[in-house]
Amino acid sequence: MTVTVLLVDDEPLARMGLRAILDAQHDIEVVGEAADGVAVVPLIRQLRPDVIAMDVRMPLLDGIETTRAILHSIPQPPKILMITTYENDDYVYAALRAGADGFLLKRARPAEIANAVRTVAAGDSLLYPAAVRALATGRGNPRARATLERAGLTEREETVLLLMTRGLSNTEIADQLFIGAQTVKTHVSGVLAKLGTRDRTQAVILAYESGFVDR
Repeated sequence: MTVTVLLVDDEPLARMGLRAILDAQHDIEVVGEAADGVAVVPLIRQLRPDVIAMDVRMPLLDGIETTRAILHSIPQPPKILMITTYENDDYVYAALRAGADGFLLKRARPAEIANAVRTVAAGDSLLYPAAVRALATGRGNPRARATLERAGLTEREETVLLLMTRGLSNTEIADQLFIGAQTVKTHVSGVLAKLGTRDRTQAVILAYESGFVDR
């Protein structure tokens, strides 16, 4: 199955490089490009890409506001992968909180870029745990703590959430806990439902902001 991608970056050379890397993959196809966030929603409606690979900093409409526009305007939105130069970037953190599914460093190797697209397309989050921890430091959120306390996660769900904060996929969590991947998927779904988060990325951010990771 081919993963279709829309590239969004105000630097033509950056788009050219990403297109060359992704189009070289047998299972990934770049179906369109945009130079700024203002063009993204109409292109999504036209092209229906699986993944948006988008620069977080753009001159007219940045990745944060574009992410919000996508999730507000598109009923079944594509996965959103933010592209950034620096992992410890407040713009990235804001984009993740707005609903982006993960982020990718511009200095990543070609194989890492292709795997990042595959990862978010498959429904897994793409986060760098150390970077998210650093970005979340000092952002203690009473609302996040209250949400976690009300959720009433089981011991197993807490363990799964902790492994999610470390960036592990369902398969990696299954291997770690010696259980089946389908069982992990069930636990992840339970965690998301109880926390009221739309995806793994939002659950991980809530876990960091609530102080759960440091317990």
